[in-house]
Amino acid sequence: MDIYQRIREEAYEANMALPRMGLVKFTFGNASAADRQRQVFAIKPSGVPYEELSPDKMVIVNFSGEKIAGHLRPSSDTLTHAVLYSHWPDIGGIVHTHSTFATAWAQALRSIPIYGTTHADHALIDIPCTPPMPDEWIRGNYEYQTGMQIIQYFQEKSLNYHEIPMVLVGSHAPFTWGETVSKAVYHSAILEEIAYMAYLTEQIHLGGRNAGQPPRLKPALIQKHYERKHGSQAYYGQQMPDEA
Repeated sequence: MDIYQRIREEAYEANMALPRMGLVKFTFGNASAADRQRQVFAIKPSGVPYEELSPDKMVIVNFSGEKIAGHLRPSSDTLTHAVLYSHWPDIGGIVHTHSTFATAWAQALRSIPIYGTTHADHALIDIPCTPPMPDEWIRGNYEYQTGMQIIQYFQEKSLNYHEIPMVLVGSHAPFTWGETVSKAVYHSAILEEIAYMAYLTEQIHLGGRNAGQPPRLKPALIQKHYERKHGSQAYYGQQMPDEA
């Protein structure tokens, strides 16, 4: 039995979900699923169309970015995934897309302001956008440095990767993560929806001939919507049988 079968299948299902949800076009994206015990992850092969993918085509890579198993070349973003896995011990899946609205905010070098409760359901602050990468990093080990850019930005801004499972890499595109790769896919879909809503909010505000940005969501609403899903007394959703 293939010891990597579980993560191959998880990575395959996650990658297939991306075009189905409208988060990628052509081959513009990738998802990976980690096996923390073995310190490896399965990731989409580079440049292979989604309709040609299968679980056995997922490439197995260790947390140093070295290919362990598979006949194809792994995604060009593999080292970015490896850096995030090696620095953040509680993530089990990573997704990178060039989804339209999230990428547009990244290209504008703007964090996504917290305008509404949909945003507050998933983050207490603006969705962060990193500055553009320094030229010497671009000319160096670019994909590795992309991962380090995310790590260092979170450290500098004292951001918690558990609480903020998404980022816009300035001038590039979004990355999301989660305790599983299916959760990382969910965060990618949520990020795209938040980006779209924020864009429309600003357009409507400007269409009303208002100056400046729209009003931000009230702090009380931010706290309420986040806490009811993620707080110690969360009550959104259903209890598991052993919690009843």
